Amino acid sequence: MNATLTNRMSALRARMAATNTDLVVIGPSSHMLYLADLAPHGDERPVLLMVSQSFAGVLMPALNVDSARQHTDLPFFPWTDAEGPAAALEQLLVATGIDRTAPSVVLDETMRADFALLVIDALPGATRRFTNDTVGYLRSRKDAAEYDALKKSAVLNDAAMAAGFAALRPGITEREVATVIRDFYKANGATTEFCSVCFGPNGAFPHHHTGDTQLKSGDAVLIDTGARIYGYPSDMTRVGFLDTAPGGFGQVHSILDRAVDAAIAAAKPGVPASAVDKAARDVITAAGYGPNFLHRTGHGLGIDIHETPYITATSETILEEGMVFSIEPGIYLQGQFGLRLEEIVIIRNGVAEILSDMPRTAVVGG
Repeated sequence: MNATLTNRMSALRARMAATNTDLVVIGPSSHMLYLADLAPHGDERPVLLMVSQSFAGVLMPALNVDSARQHTDLPFFPWTDAEGPAAALEQLLVATGIDRTAPSVVLDETMRADFALLVIDALPGATRRFTNDTVGYLRSRKDAAEYDALKKSAVLNDAAMAAGFAALRPGITEREVATVIRDFYKANGATTEFCSVCFGPNGAFPHHHTGDTQLKSGDAVLIDTGARIYGYPSDMTRVGFLDTAPGGFGQVHSILDRAVDAAIAAAKPGVPASAVDKAARDVITAAGYGPNFLHRTGHGLGIDIHETPYITATSETILEEGMVFSIEPGIYLQGQFGLRLEEIVIIRNGVAEILSDMPRTAVVGG
């Protein structure tokens, strides 16, 4: 196991001790990738990583073991289709060395329900919770290597976003602009994570599905896009228009820009995530558009495009150094346009540092 994974396993065991956790059980997920560099195919065959204070091992279908050995030196407990996983699961549980009378067990919230039930049935006296204060806690605090990967991914996304806006012309479709962005990612060694291009009234749908709407003069344009490179994704939203801005565009854009600035200023170590949401929301509410801000202010970003911390009105998460998350207030005017401005920030050296280098200025096409 490489130094990074060894350190992560040690940090997990420290968190387990701090939270009185006897066993952490992880399914095929980004949690498993984070802890063991394993990304097994997530089909119906049970795969489980189990970590106790004295042992870590993997329940794995025998047909996948040889391939998985290339990524980890953790011991495997293989099982075949002919015999099923029960015996191998029992051997793994014994190897963990936990007292099975009433253990405190953390279950991966993303694993299949049938995998989780295998564990629950094998440990009927266990108390159970999800990974928020163990693996999730660790993942929400990025190290220097993760910061570097996220920064590089964000800068690449800046260039892709610029390419998308540069393609704007009368008659081009949302889908064609998305293709320009996707092709840019591919040409630069990245894979598309998602790409949403919205023309005119379509921008008022926060999760619009890019389609065949054609761009015309006076349309607002919203592009929300991200790619994955170096193992980490990017995510950013910028807005603009073709030729001339629709009525009210400049005012709404200015409000959102101030809301982003307010949220960034509020995002510091020791501050609850809810205060960041409130800072953005207060600007928009004071301007008379409170009912038009339809969603939370942000979400965490790491191996997953959405992970902890979540920047919501009710979040009690206390921000700490290394946390990475989006700040993306929006104002949506049905039948007219919708605007959203999104930055990814990291709490670093006591402040929220923006990963993107691209200004939030409205981009004029045509």
